[in-house]
Amino acid sequence: MGRETEPDKRRLRRELLAVRSGLTADDVREAAVALAGHARELPELARARTVAAYVSVGSEPGTLALLDALRARGRRVLLPVLLPDNDLDWAVYAGPDSLVPVRHGGRMTLLEPSGERLGPEAVERADAVLLPGLAVDTRGMRLGRGGGSYDRVLARLERAGADPALVVLLYDTEVVERVPEEAHDRPVHAVVTPSGVHRFR
Repeated sequence: MGRETEPDKRRLRRELLAVRSGLTADDVREAAVALAGHARELPELARARTVAAYVSVGSEPGTLALLDALRARGRRVLLPVLLPDNDLDWAVYAGPDSLVPVRHGGRMTLLEPSGERLGPEAVERADAVLLPGLAVDTRGMRLGRGGGSYDRVLARLERAGADPALVVLLYDTEVVERVPEEAHDRPVHAVVTPSGVHRFR
């Protein structure tokens, strides 16, 4: 299954990234405001004490407004630090000034938290995890960017018996009928888009 599925995933990723690359800065900014508004009201985030999240880059659905809103409400927000093997360490978000640009080899520059590293296992203590993605289908199956970092996060949560709410932020057109699925893929609980919330289980 994996051999047939991977080319399908690559093709769908290319198509979705092409659409995102056509978004203007205003499109991204307006979507980020709408996303933050809907996500703030999501019960899984409203009642969470600790939220593992990420800093959006480029034309990804924006997360900074949401990170600041969660922090203002007293939530502990963990942000990832990419390790050389593509696994993720975590550190507490202490506001926009605590983010530093880090270039990873020839790949993109990411904004990462400058605080104390808590270890890859810190995500196991999160009540909710915001996952980046390119699409989610009507079953809640998520298509990631293909780096494998969040597959490791999901596997780590499963091994630890942790069951946080899994939430993906997307644009409206990225909730699709079907994404290619592999054995290790896990469904998410909810997707937040600029027009509202979609739930799966």
